[in-house]
Amino acid sequence: MKKPPPAAALARRVSHRQVACFLEIAARGAFAGAAEALATTQPAVSKTVSELEATLGARLFERGRHGARLTPEGEAFLRHAQLSATALREGVEALRRSASAPPRISIGALPTVAGSVAPAAIFRARAAGLRAPISLVTGGNDLLLQMLKDKKLDLVVGRFADIAAMRDLAFERLYSESLVVAARAGHPLGARKRSPLKAILDYPLLLPERGSIIRPMVDTLLNSRGLAPPEDVIETTSPSFGRAYLRISEAIWIISRGVVADDLAAGDLVALPVEVDVVAGPVGITSRTDAVVSPSIDALRRAFREAAAQIGFSPPET
Repeated sequence: MKKPPPAAALARRVSHRQVACFLEIAARGAFAGAAEALATTQPAVSKTVSELEATLGARLFERGRHGARLTPEGEAFLRHAQLSATALREGVEALRRSASAPPRISIGALPTVAGSVAPAAIFRARAAGLRAPISLVTGGNDLLLQMLKDKKLDLVVGRFADIAAMRDLAFERLYSESLVVAARAGHPLGARKRSPLKAILDYPLLLPERGSIIRPMVDTLLNSRGLAPPEDVIETTSPSFGRAYLRISEAIWIISRGVVADDLAAGDLVALPVEVDVVAGPVGITSRTDAVVSPSIDALRRAFREAAAQIGFSPPET
């Protein structure tokens, strides 16, 4: 006795046209109604269903004067046919959405930028109509620039690096960020009109960690006054740790202003009246020189320029 073909083989023989015809008949209970809905003829509908029944080896409808009624085999097939049609429709809709959706924009941002300029820039871009998905990655400047070169990022908003690191990259300056000597509100040094920089050594000290792009600038500031950090210094550029530690202690943090800009504006931290005459360096948008600038990326770059100016950072030099 010849074995029936396996279910997988039978399923491959069933076409979407046959399933659609079966579902229309089941929904309307009549071959004529299905033919009208499918914009075809009744004989064509009958032929399609007969082909499907022959493939499945089962009778799906009882035909009569009052229309077409599902057989038990037809009832068993109905639910799966509906799921198949739904899955196909959802797949087509997903494909259409994917084809019409703008490509994702991947941005790298320093923690100082992610906590200050980036939220304002992305908000402005969205308000102006940018609908592209946006991915924001934070990290150190060197890591972000390497990801940009590896085409894992479209833009980096960070600091200008040395000439070797900037090879094949273009830098657009947005602003120059200053250093700030920050402490909790009510810190003893905050009550003075002016203090020499060496006064900070009487308190626990937080500095950017060695290897960070801002640390040489802090070292320059200290060296210019003939000062050396104490041995028990805490090294960090973490906004969450720094602000939390300052709030529970009399520690002082020399850091770029952007890291604590929100805390200073809210009054949770204060900039101590200590002379600081070293600029932390330019912050700007870095992109690959061979990259094609899409309208979405161009809109985001424009939003970063506007956000930097709105927040009050120094505008680019002309």
